Amino acid sequence: MAAIGFHASHEQISPGQLLKDVQRAEEAGFDAAMCSDHIEPWSARQGHSGFAWSWLGAALATTGLRFGVVNAPGQRYHPAIIAHASATLASMFPGRFWMALGSGENMNEHITGDPWPQKDTRQRRLEECVDVIRRLHDGGEVTHHGLVTVEQARIWDVPEPRPQLIAPAVSVETARRSATWADGLVTVNQPHGKLKEMLAAYRDNGGRGKAVLQIHLSWAPGEQDAVAIALDQWRTNVFAPPIPWDLPTASHFDGVSADVGEEQVRKSVNISTSLDQHAQWLGEYAELGFDELYLHFVGQDQAPFIDAFAEKVLPQLRTVPVA
Repeated sequence: MAAIGFHASHEQISPGQLLKDVQRAEEAGFDAAMCSDHIEPWSARQGHSGFAWSWLGAALATTGLRFGVVNAPGQRYHPAIIAHASATLASMFPGRFWMALGSGENMNEHITGDPWPQKDTRQRRLEECVDVIRRLHDGGEVTHHGLVTVEQARIWDVPEPRPQLIAPAVSVETARRSATWADGLVTVNQPHGKLKEMLAAYRDNGGRGKAVLQIHLSWAPGEQDAVAIALDQWRTNVFAPPIPWDLPTASHFDGVSADVGEEQVRKSVNISTSLDQHAQWLGEYAELGFDELYLHFVGQDQAPFIDAFAEKVLPQLRTVPVA
C-alpha cells in the first residue's frame, strides 16, 4: 500500500492558512506531507509564497506527519545554509524530514542577480551541492572550490539519522543521472509510459530508496467548477522544459499562458468531479511502483478537497498494493 501524502503549495496559500490545512489533512488521515520552496508564485492569481523553512518548523512541531521539501541549493541558497537548516529540522524531528534537491528555476533564483546557468552547468552545480551537504551532515569540516565555494564550514549539531536527499526529476535522463547520488526519486504525474521509463532508468542504474509521485488534481462537486479551478490556478504549469526552468517572474508565466485552454490543462491536471475516478487514477499510479503519492489539489480552498478525499478516496487507496 502506498503512503498517501498532502502537498502544501506555498505559491497558492498563505503560510498561516497552509499550516491549518496540513493539520486538517493529518486529522483526516493523510500519512505525510511535502511542500514547495518558492519566493515567486507561478501566477499573480496564486498570490502567495511563504518561506518554506520557517513554515516547516511550525508544521513539524504541530503535527506528527513526515515532511519533505523541494529545494534548489547553489544560487538563492548556499549549500551550507541548506545543510544547516535541514540538519536542525532532522535533529529536532528525527526520521520525519527529507528534502528533494533540484537544479532550480530561474523564477526563484534570479533574485541574486547572478547569471542563470545552462541546464548542464546547473546539474553539475547541484551535484557539488549534494556532496557538500552530505559531508556537512556527516559532521566534517568542508572546504570546496568549484561551481560553489565553501570555506571551513561545519555543522555542529549532526542529525541522526541523516535526512534523505531525494532527486526530483521530470525527464528520463535526469532520473538516470540522479541514480548515482540520490536516496530516492520524486516526480510529477505524467503519462504512464513516461513514468515507467523514469522508474526503470533510476532503478536500472542503481537508484535506491523510495519512489515518490506528486499528483496535480482538481475536484469539485460540479465538473465546470473543477475545470475552472484548474484553469485559474494551474494553467501556468502546463509547459514542457525549458519554459518552467527559464522564465523569471509570475508575470511572464501569466503572459505565456493567457491562451491555455481546458484541453491543455487536462494533460497536466487530473480533473474530475467523480471521487471514484480520482481513486482509480491514484490507484493506477501506485500500481506503477510508487511508494508514496502526494496529492496536490490545485485549488486554494483545501478543506472541501481534504474532507471529500478522506471520506471517499483514501479508503479505496488503502487496498492498492505497491508493485
